[in-house]
Amino acid sequence: MNILFINACVRKESRTLVLAKDILSKMQGEITEIDLTKENLTPLNRVSLEERERLLKSGETDAPMLQYAKQFAQADEIVIAAPFWDLSFPSILKIYMEQITVAGITFEYRNGVPTGLCKAKRLVYITTAGGEIFCDFGYAYIKAIATNFFGIQDTVSHRATNLDVQGISADELLQQATFSTVK
Repeated sequence: MNILFINACVRKESRTLVLAKDILSKMQGEITEIDLTKENLTPLNRVSLEERERLLKSGETDAPMLQYAKQFAQADEIVIAAPFWDLSFPSILKIYMEQITVAGITFEYRNGVPTGLCKAKRLVYITTAGGEIFCDFGYAYIKAIATNFFGIQDTVSHRATNLDVQGISADELLQQATFSTVK
């Protein structure tokens, strides 16, 4: 099994990364990590969109610009680790999502309806938060794209919350969260 681990944890001491590594250690398969903080990702703009369209029309799907989309489409399982920030996730993950949402590689339109082309059967989304997560737009966004565009019907959110609440031990909460196993 080819597991693609998308690491959007921007802090060196990330508790989300601690939780993700624990979950990954319980999974079976070869793990390929993409540390988004080390990638040279930039938001799409008019020039890059035109270049992407040109590459797709000419069949140049091996171009470096399309590498993330191809890698994502070919993974057997996807794991995304992203801390909960401002009701969502760090912006570097949004930029990555722009890079992989490519018609003809991760999805296609059939009669005007997006149809997934991704091999993965499951996507695991891992997050941590200093307080309670009342409205997780980050996971909702990832789940909507995974399900409606990429064809990944099984999405799971795994989280540890209230890690910065005074009087509560963040270490204990994180330890409890690591006991939950994603199989």
